[in-house]
Amino acid sequence: MSTYVYGITASSHPELPEGMTGVGEPARPVRILSAGPLAAVVSDAPEDLRPKRRDLLAHQNVLAETGAAGCILPMRFGSVADDDDSVTQVLTERSEHYQERLRELDGKVEYNVKATHVEEAVLHLVMAENAEVRSLAEANRKSGGGSYDDKIRLGEMVAAAVKAREAQDASEVQSALTPTAAAVSVGPESTGWLVNVSFLVARDTAERFLAAVEQVRGSHTHLDLRVNGPLPPYSFVEPGPAEPAGSTAGADAGAQ
Repeated sequence: MSTYVYGITASSHPELPEGMTGVGEPARPVRILSAGPLAAVVSDAPEDLRPKRRDLLAHQNVLAETGAAGCILPMRFGSVADDDDSVTQVLTERSEHYQERLRELDGKVEYNVKATHVEEAVLHLVMAENAEVRSLAEANRKSGGGSYDDKIRLGEMVAAAVKAREAQDASEVQSALTPTAAAVSVGPESTGWLVNVSFLVARDTAERFLAAVEQVRGSHTHLDLRVNGPLPPYSFVEPGPAEPAGSTAGADAGAQ
């Protein structure tokens, strides 16, 4: 039977809570596979596994409960190996790599920050900051709306100004939060987000990070700033070349 892998931890990690279950319906019992100094948190893999809400939450809950007791390297949802032996073989082959990552990530969590513009607020800001845009808008207003060409020109100017503001805001958000983090991982670009960045933060400095987020909110009221965390450090697990078959280290924190 295939083996579902939730994450990798040290073999000295405290025992799992009794009766812990994971993905599948019925939910599969979660267990530990050990190989020297390392261990994998696993269960049997359902044959018809799909990214349903119930199973996504089950995957996250296993990582959250396990991570509360000690560092764990989280795997993506759907990480499946051929069998238990395949998992322990990878733990043995990649032992040095995984031990190094566990040491590096011990005591740290991930916060994912996403931001979008509040449309009306950013338009007001662009008008206030750009004299040329403001002048053309006023000229169009006084002439009853302006000619077709003037309207097109104004629209293009506003769009360009908003685009420039997106780049500026993204840089300012990241610059403001980076000093409070141990590491930064920029997420993939996606429609609608001008910021999608994950920050690796020591648990004992999380309040400082969150205070910096609130400062950004206060100084950038034209942004809708969203924070997801604390999370297992999905974005900071470096995949090795010999992961269990079908698995990929890390995860998209924004999907959590």
